[in-house]
Amino acid sequence: MKKALSGKILNIKNVAKETYELSFKSDLEKIDAGQFLSILCPPKTLRRPFGVYDFENGILKVLFRLKGDGTNYLRNLKEGDIIKFNAPLGHGFEIKGKKALLIGAGIGVAPLVYLNKKLKEQNIETKLICGFKEKEEAIEGCDFIKIGGTIIDEVEKNIKEFTPDIIYCCAPQIVLKLVSEIAIKHNIEVQVAMEKVMACGIGVCRGCIIQVKTKEGIENRSICGDGPVFRGDEVIWE
Repeated sequence: MKKALSGKILNIKNVAKETYELSFKSDLEKIDAGQFLSILCPPKTLRRPFGVYDFENGILKVLFRLKGDGTNYLRNLKEGDIIKFNAPLGHGFEIKGKKALLIGAGIGVAPLVYLNKKLKEQNIETKLICGFKEKEEAIEGCDFIKIGGTIIDEVEKNIKEFTPDIIYCCAPQIVLKLVSEIAIKHNIEVQVAMEKVMACGIGVCRGCIIQVKTKEGIENRSICGDGPVFRGDEVIWE
């Protein structure tokens, strides 16, 4: 259930090109991989959504890339500062299977690092493949890093060599679409974490709607309220 919480900043550090890791202590008891939190970034009114990079013993870690006033606010925080946030939000990944292939690109790698940790805790064999535009953007926690080009080439290769029974993906929409198509072709379940600008973060404003296939037909779903994780074979890709 969503809670309005506050956290004390423990550390903020530059971990890659224009990319920062923010760590803070909170009273949050649990948050699943794939769920997210929304942080208040004054003077902005709307909170900014962030995936979970790590969580343990109340300490949350998120990654963010500098984009505007909100992320600049976070970058300038100091140890001991207090932030306000809502969490846990959305529905995360369903942990299952025996061998999992994780595909991430850019800042979308962050929630997969946390998912990778949770999968290993369940003794699930994993492989996390991360794609970045340039070497300076790469972050820690990946088993294989591809610089430049397309990460899609690695999907077919690792389906053949690693033989996963499930694929998880968090990346720009075109990557989610292509990974889903490949997984469907190989009859492998695929779960995707969708990315989109979110206003309310709880599914009320309906500003992040996508269409999915259900038993009743095609229906609208909000990424923040019903997702951000969906089955890739159920999403109606644009």
